[in-house]
Amino acid sequence: MALTPTSLSLLPPKQPLFKPISKPHQHLSLPTTHKRISAVHAADSSKSTATSTSTGTQWSLESWKVKKALQLPEYPDQNTLDSVLKTLESFPPIVFAGEARSLEDRLAEAAQGKAFLLQGGDCAESFKEFNANNIRDTFRLILQMGVVLMFGGQMPVVKVGRMAGQFAKPRSDSFEEKDGVKLPSYRGDNINGDAFDSESRIPDPDRMIRAYCQSVATLNLLRAFATGGYAAMQRVTHWNLDFMEHSEQGDRYRELAHRVDEALGFMGVAGLTAEHPIMTTTDFWTSHECLLLPYEQALTREDSTSGLYYDCSAHMLWVGERTRQLDGAHVEFLRGVSNPLGIKVSDKMDPNELVRLIDILNPKNKAGRITVIVRMGAENMRVKLPHLIRAVRRAGQFVTWVSDPMHGNTIKAPCGLKTRSFDAIRAEVRAFFDVHDQEGSYPGGVHLEMTGQNVTECVGGSRTVTYNDLSSRYHTHCDPRLNASQSLELAFIIAERLRKRRLGSRHSQASIGL
Repeated sequence: MALTPTSLSLLPPKQPLFKPISKPHQHLSLPTTHKRISAVHAADSSKSTATSTSTGTQWSLESWKVKKALQLPEYPDQNTLDSVLKTLESFPPIVFAGEARSLEDRLAEAAQGKAFLLQGGDCAESFKEFNANNIRDTFRLILQMGVVLMFGGQMPVVKVGRMAGQFAKPRSDSFEEKDGVKLPSYRGDNINGDAFDSESRIPDPDRMIRAYCQSVATLNLLRAFATGGYAAMQRVTHWNLDFMEHSEQGDRYRELAHRVDEALGFMGVAGLTAEHPIMTTTDFWTSHECLLLPYEQALTREDSTSGLYYDCSAHMLWVGERTRQLDGAHVEFLRGVSNPLGIKVSDKMDPNELVRLIDILNPKNKAGRITVIVRMGAENMRVKLPHLIRAVRRAGQFVTWVSDPMHGNTIKAPCGLKTRSFDAIRAEVRAFFDVHDQEGSYPGGVHLEMTGQNVTECVGGSRTVTYNDLSSRYHTHCDPRLNASQSLELAFIIAERLRKRRLGSRHSQASIGL
């Protein structure tokens, strides 16, 4: 089960948690001491990705360094950077290989329409807003949305947070200008500061240490919430956020929660008691964009049970729209780690290029390995997505199709703030489902920038946020997020589409006598 404390008692007697790699590695620049980690779950060692792949070149932990690397900061002091990376390499992994393999299995189910991925969290985590209440509220919101989706779809919901490591952000411009002053762009709290002054914008390697510590603390709290009783289904009626107490979405959730509560009562009478593990815990995984490659390399370990490499900074990683070049450093790094991977895809993606990229990252065509996260706006979705689905299908590739309805719908409000329209987000989600209905493929999930806080960053929704409201609670450090009410409203919309697909499938099976 994911996010359960990995008990060392499960390891063979006298087997160390870490042991040195038997074969030395060639280093290009940074001094490293690579470690192997022992994992609870075994893997098929024949599927090692640390070998030659369809690119025809040998992968190593540092082979990305000979490729062109975009979106990386230029640190002013190489010695300080080397020291920080060496420290990170000595730290324990944040996640374990067995947990990542478990997530991959669940994503394989989503690829076949047997589960649904709910991936959400902050646009970019920050040092300033790091506190237990924020983590709890976002986790609680994901639990609520998961219940809504599971009830509507009658299928498992794979819950993955953009949490415990989602710091770095790609930028369209390397510099930012205000009032005639030009400074390097803010790239995330693990790289530089958001204050608009020259000192804050200097990339600081020590921020990686702080990001690691915050990620560990966040994951520790998430583990406690997921396994310590907070996520127990018996608490379904208690998960409502206080500020949603007297709202339409709060009322809809409360009604659904009571129906779930009644079902739990029936199950208890039938013999499935509240003490059963499935009733008291939940699976929860973490993810972030693989952007800051020196940090990702420093937290990559060779799994001693399988010989596979895993980036132990998160269970799942994705490559972004700006760094998915076939011959680029980010793709080179990711092809060699065995975590489940996401590929962000816009309307600019050529179908043949997508097939080639999937082949590079998943040459063995393993189900659950690749999640294609589509972000292109509703109208482009209807035009472009069918061609991507058909190309991938012709190539016989297994992928999980996921909608990111956020990034293709960013606009500038009259007040100058970036925002997103809830109506546009809803339209893109509907287009995503419509296309899959048309193509006979599976809508495998949704990827959202959202928060459990009562922010005013996206306009619209049933509790209408207007352009005039934006400045009242606009707290994001980068892109606008759905607030809790908007997120839950979207979950109900998706749940209804899942319910219609389920009933349609049942009707189709009945009509042919299945």
